[in-house]
Amino acid sequence: MKNCYSITELANIFDITSRTIRHYEDIGLLSPERVGTQRIFTNGDHVRLGLILRGKRIGWSLNEIKEIISMYELPQGEDKQTSFLLNKVEERRKLLKARQKDIRNMLTELENIEHKLLN
Repeated sequence: MKNCYSITELANIFDITSRTIRHYEDIGLLSPERVGTQRIFTNGDHVRLGLILRGKRIGWSLNEIKEIISMYELPQGEDKQTSFLLNKVEERRKLLKARQKDIRNMLTELENIEHKLLN
């Protein structure tokens, strides 16, 4: 892993747009150093961006992601973060299982309609 990255390099690494990275900066999820007008991202920013994108894939909001990441900076943040994260994982799991059940029910209903129409 490199010591520093430009916004273009990070965008290419994570296959996202520079605009997305700037948005994460605007809302306080990333805080790159500046040299003139150029943003300089550290290894920590690289890791943080990976966590942000992972959280997005799971379906967490940017506010939830920000809350989780900000807990690292608190004293005993790791314990609080672990507990909070476990709760968030369980909430997401319950939501996805409910959606999965709904999708199964809809598929069954579609199969019933299709069966009635074809017979």
